[in-house]
Order: sequence, then structure tokens, then C-alpha cells
Amino acid sequence: MTWPPLLRLQEALGPGAELVVVGGAVRDELLGRPHADWDLATRLLPRTVMARAQAAGMKVIPTGLQHGTVTVILEDRPVEVTTFRSDGDYLDGRRPESVRLGVDLTEDLSRRDFTINAMALPVGGGDLVDPFGGRGDLKAGVIRAVGDPLKRFAEDGLRPLRACRFAAQLGFEVEPATLAAIPERLEVARKVAVERVFVELDKLLRGLEPQRGLALLAESRLLDLWLPELRAMVGCGQNRHHAHDVWRHTLEVVRFVPAEPFQRWAALLHDAGKPGARSVGADGEVHFYGHEARSLELAEGIFERLKASHALRKAALALIRHHGTHPTGAWGDAACRRLLGRLDADGLELGRWAAFRVADQRAKGLDWDLRQAEHQALMARLEALLAARPPLSVRDLALDGAALMALAGRPGGPWLGELQKRLLEAVLDDPAANTTVGLAELVKRELPSNRK
Repeated sequence: MTWPPLLRLQEALGPGAELVVVGGAVRDELLGRPHADWDLATRLLPRTVMARAQAAGMKVIPTGLQHGTVTVILEDRPVEVTTFRSDGDYLDGRRPESVRLGVDLTEDLSRRDFTINAMALPVGGGDLVDPFGGRGDLKAGVIRAVGDPLKRFAEDGLRPLRACRFAAQLGFEVEPATLAAIPERLEVARKVAVERVFVELDKLLRGLEPQRGLALLAESRLLDLWLPELRAMVGCGQNRHHAHDVWRHTLEVVRFVPAEPFQRWAALLHDAGKPGARSVGADGEVHFYGHEARSLELAEGIFERLKASHALRKAALALIRHHGTHPTGAWGDAACRRLLGRLDADGLELGRWAAFRVADQRAKGLDWDLRQAEHQALMARLEALLAARPPLSVRDLALDGAALMALAGRPGGPWLGELQKRLLEAVLDDPAANTTVGLAELVKRELPSNRK
């Protein structure tokens, strides 16, 4: 590890500090993956770390002295430095009741979750410290608990979800004994704060293979704990337009959409309402009438429970709201402009809607190669219509509210909004009418029906 600030910290702490990089930074360095965080460990006690770093002119924050941790600011980046420690009993499914400082590095690494996170690299160079075979598991693509997985998962209820998240991020398998231990520790996982759960689910969805992580959630029953609304999707058969059940289709959509958080969340939840909307006609055909509205309602509830950000909710719900719209070549230009207007009203860019539509269609598992040309032609048409900058909302009308009130000679009121809607409908049919003169003529025809 040769990041210069680390070397300066090592020099400040002295040769006996045994300063090492631990955790995810080591894993990612060995995999050649970028990482933003550096976590350090040392044999020095936290107050000694503080004193020596401050003596070298570094800013130090006592962020967790009771757990042996201080934060050193290196080139405006916070870097945690924790004294080698062992943990006492875990009672709350998150933190140890006590810690013991002054242990050796191997004992410190033994308390960590997975072997791939239980390695250390000396700052400034030296051999990898790998007492639990993490490097071998990295090469094999395996997530394995350090020691007894039942004990590891009893200590922190988030660790089972982290196993699924790492599998999704790295494209790894979860070792069988580690996976088998997860259902045995659901009562511990239940204690985890919802904010921590959301962070892990979000990272899982943004991973290299999110479908792998989601399948593990279902297999381990973590899905039932944190996303119970989705369990009914597993094994829910569809109709002749789909090769897969609802859950498998969902995993495929998640796999195909861009790795933007709102795209991945929308993909996960867009068909959540299908099991509740499923019906079978007299001819034996399966239908999902109204599933879009059901999916939207379920997604809103899930986002509320998980305390997702407003921005993520808004963007994901917009995709879910419009995923069931399937324009065809038979649509007229006015209908296409109305679609563009609905997307615009939800702040949804055409390109992002199109990317989701492609993923949804591909994930049906049937004849996408035959329908690509149709989709591309449709997109070319929509893009051309959008490039013409047609009026898509009342704010695009050539006459604003003040001008319309002046023409009507009356103050604002409900009539004004109704008039604007009718004018917008008219110019969506004929964008050329969106001029001050053209709208004034339309207003003359519309006003009598608006007088009360």
C-alpha cells in the first residue's frame, strides 16, 4: 500500500505500530477493483495513535475510543485507525457489549465476517496476512464466513445480507455452510435497523450480478424478512407472452437494466402487483389486469418502510408507473406526443424509459431479436418528435396564465386550469397551433363553455 498519506501516517506512528490496511480495501486491491475507503489497524492504543498523529500535525477525531477507533484526516479524507481487538458478547445483533484491546493481528482478523474481508496488508509493503484463506476464496469466487457461520451471523444480523450483497457485487457463490446458516439466524437479522438494510439492498442491486444476490435473498428467506411483498412472485406463472414466472422475469429485468439505482429498484418492484392481479379467463389465458397500479402501491409502501430517499422514490415510481405503456407503429403522432408529455410530467427522460422498456421486453425470454427493429423504429420516431420541441405541458403553452386571464377578462379560478388542459390537448394534436394568435383563437371557442 503506497498511497503517500498512509506512508506519512506510518512514519508518524513509528516502526513498532504494525500499521496495516484491513477489510474491503485489501480485498479490492487484490481484485484490482477501485475503492474509496481505507481502514487501518494497529497494535497501538487509540490515545497513542492520537498523540503521535497530532504531533506530526495531523487532524485526529476520537470517533470511537471505547471501541479502539480514531479517525485521522489524510488529505481531507477520513481514515479510521482501530487498535487490534477482540470482541465480547453481542446482545443487540449489531455491536459487541465490550472489546478487548491489545490482541495480536490474527485474533483481530478472526472477528471479521468473511474470509475475503479478513486479510491485512502492511502499509509500506510486506507480505499479505491471510490466516483464514481469504486469497484462495477470492480466486475461487467464494463468500465464506470466518470460522463458524452460525456464530458470525449471531453477532451481527446484517452479515447474512452482506453475504448476498457481496455475491451480487463480485459475482461470487456463497459457500454452502455459510448459506445454510442464514435461515438459522433470521431472528438476529430481524433486529437490524431498516436504514442499514436499505443501504445493503441498494448496494446489492447496483452490483455486478444483482440477480444472483436477489436469488440468494429468496433462497435464504431474507426476502421474507425485508421484502415480504415479493415472495408471492416466486413461482407465479405467467402467460404465453412470457417464458418465465414473475420472479425469474423480475431477476432478468434487474440484470438487463442500467446499473442506476432507480432503474434497478424499479426493475425489482415493477411487477410486484402481478400475483395479486392474476386471473385466468374462460379460455385458460392468464391475465394481470391492473397490475401496474398494484405494483405502484406496493412499491410506495416498500420505499416508505425502507426510508428510501425522495429522489430515488420519485424516479423509480415513474418507471413503474409507465412500464406498462406499449406504443406501436399504429400510434399517431398525437398519441406519441401525449406519451412524451406523460413522461415529461414525471420527470422521466425518454432514453431512460426506453432502456427500461428494452430490459422488460428482453426479460420475457421470447423473440426479442425479432422485435428489436420495431423498437428501434419506434424510438427513432419518438426522438424525432421530441427533437421538434412540441408543447408537452401547460407551461409550454404560448400564452401563460396571466395572458389567458387577460383574454378572458376575469380573475383566476378553476376555470383557468381546465382551459389550459383543453388548450394543451389541442396543441398536442396540432403543435402548429401553439402560437399567441392560434391560442387566442382557441380561447375564443373554449371560453363560453368555461363561463359560470
